[in-house]
Amino acid sequence: MDYIRDRESNIPFSLHDSRIIDIIIDENKLSLKINPIFQYIDNEEKCHNGIIEFTNIDKDACDIMIFNTPYSYDGVKSFSGKELSFDEFKEQYPNAEFEIITEGYCGYDTIFQGYIFQDGNDQLFAIMRIWNMGDMIYRI
Repeated sequence: MDYIRDRESNIPFSLHDSRIIDIIIDENKLSLKINPIFQYIDNEEKCHNGIIEFTNIDKDACDIMIFNTPYSYDGVKSFSGKELSFDEFKEQYPNAEFEIITEGYCGYDTIFQGYIFQDGNDQLFAIMRIWNMGDMIYRI
């Protein structure tokens, strides 16, 4: 089933603790394979596997910031890490999973904060930024 998140109402899904296990991106669409997607209906939590599709994206305005250390280092509140396009991320972290801890929606901007896990390496803190003028479609 498809559920479309519009920009004015709340949809009964949460991605907190969900893991992005695959990313497919082209010039106009971003698809994130996610396991699980949590749905809340009548005070009951259901878990689904699925894909979240963002239509009409601006690929150049979508990126992932990967922090060398969480938030800052030695009390310095500055970014220490790298900013990658989705294609660069897939190339540098081919088997990584992105665990979503915080999700935010503001206008045409979607932001996921969380941790990257890959093949037994230490987890890395990251922020995924998605800019889209189209729909956010939950395909479960």
